[in-house]
Amino acid sequence: MQWIDDLETLEQLYGPPVPTSLKKVLDHISPTYLRWIEAARFCILSTVGPEGTDASPRGDTDPVVRVADRSTILMPDWRGNNRTDSLRNIVRDGRVSLMFMVPGSTNVVRVNGTARLTADPAATAEFEQNGKHPRTVTVITVAEVYFQCAKAILRSELWSGADLSATVPTAGDFLRELDAGFDAEAYDIRYAEEAQARMW
Repeated sequence: MQWIDDLETLEQLYGPPVPTSLKKVLDHISPTYLRWIEAARFCILSTVGPEGTDASPRGDTDPVVRVADRSTILMPDWRGNNRTDSLRNIVRDGRVSLMFMVPGSTNVVRVNGTARLTADPAATAEFEQNGKHPRTVTVITVAEVYFQCAKAILRSELWSGADLSATVPTAGDFLRELDAGFDAEAYDIRYAEEAQARMW
């Protein structure tokens, strides 16, 4: 297999960027991007650290983040499995990327920037849900914001395709692959109940 090891070769293969793909990039959250981000209840948080990269899904019943001002995004970290992969990365290397998605829309909004964590009670209290607070809040300083063209979601039929969930492994199936005697069915029932119970 032949590898592409330099930018010149890469640029010869692809040619120059489409002009609008560069023009659409802002260094702040404009009113139009604000409307999109406030509508998004789901995003992917990407981070980088000494061990490598990490991409983590984040979701909420309300907007997944809060825009504090045109350069600052606040993201609560609700209870999970306590691996804290993304948070560990942020503590050591603040570079982050976000991809915001809205069901039914074929566009994606992307944000690049830097992040820091806080457990300040005033910050966590802003996100109170059902009497519970997030453990921490990720404070993201925006460097770039832009929309991604619709081709990937259109090709994949992410929102318009058939429900394929019955054809793929469950959480229990993944664990049973590691332990042949593992009761995957019982785990999946308990997993769903516990996930619902500890949503916040």
